[in-house]
Amino acid sequence: MTANNTLTGAETGADGHPYDTLTPDTILDAIEAVGYPVSGRLFALNSYENRVYQVGIDDKRPLIAKFYRPGRWTEAQIREEHSFSQELVEGGVPIVAPLPLPTGDTLGFHGGFHFAVFEQRGGEAPDTSVPDTLYRLGQWLGQLHNIGASKTFAHRPAMAILPSITDFSRYLTDNNWVPDDLRPAWDSLIPDLIRQCERLIQEAGNPDTLRLHGDCHAGNLLVREEQLLFVDMDDCRTGPAIQDLWLLLNGDTFERGAQFAELLEGYEMFRDFNRRERYLIEPLRCYRQLAHCAWLAQRWDDPAFPRFFPWFGQPRFWSDQILSLREQLSALQEPPISLPGQY
Repeated sequence: MTANNTLTGAETGADGHPYDTLTPDTILDAIEAVGYPVSGRLFALNSYENRVYQVGIDDKRPLIAKFYRPGRWTEAQIREEHSFSQELVEGGVPIVAPLPLPTGDTLGFHGGFHFAVFEQRGGEAPDTSVPDTLYRLGQWLGQLHNIGASKTFAHRPAMAILPSITDFSRYLTDNNWVPDDLRPAWDSLIPDLIRQCERLIQEAGNPDTLRLHGDCHAGNLLVREEQLLFVDMDDCRTGPAIQDLWLLLNGDTFERGAQFAELLEGYEMFRDFNRRERYLIEPLRCYRQLAHCAWLAQRWDDPAFPRFFPWFGQPRFWSDQILSLREQLSALQEPPISLPGQY
């Protein structure tokens, strides 16, 4: 979930959004054109940024087909996602990676859409309050980050917390999403958030960056028969290691500290962790909250968004956001998360 690209007229369909022409026939024709014998069965799966479908294949298990949103990533950026995923598979990290198409490539193109196919894998989100689950996740993240640090991205973006917070806020205000009567509160709050984020980023020093999953929360993990799987590398990018850890923490300060300790115990079996990166957790939370708002605003011309997020355009949403950002300002002023026995 990011908001680093806006749509242009050339990237939208006739009715003003990019998926007008992605009809069932287009989807089936795309999969058939790369060599799969489609059965005609098609089932849409929950997805907003891209479009994802279960596609029936004659005499075989269905495939999962992902059609990338036009204009979000370049072909080179998508190929880097695929290459990184394959590196992780070859390194033994349990991840659902794009399958080679019968053409030999992992990336197809049909009807103006880039697409990839994946093996159908079932499972449920892990319970990240369970210590053993966090320990195992830490182990896998340490291995994922070892591979991530072995090369660099040439095309995927790098995280830039402060510039992005400024850009997200400016996009929302320039496009009149924040109601006029709430603008004074918004306009006074954002600079305070930026100042506190800047202070904590300075406290973190200059942590190393590496290739990341980028959106590693419980919804992008599957568990089945005790096996963990990482899914959805769509947001992979360059950034600090903590970005792939903090989204797995929940609960009060004490609970998050204990969870963090379990993650690190597993993580540091395979890779050292710079504990000063703890100072980045609350700036990253602020970044994510504003990125989510900007993402919804940027995608509002896609009919799926008003249908599934009807509350976004209502004044109540923005008053709640301001309240939440004020709470986030308080969190930014608190000491960073501590580990048991650490102050």
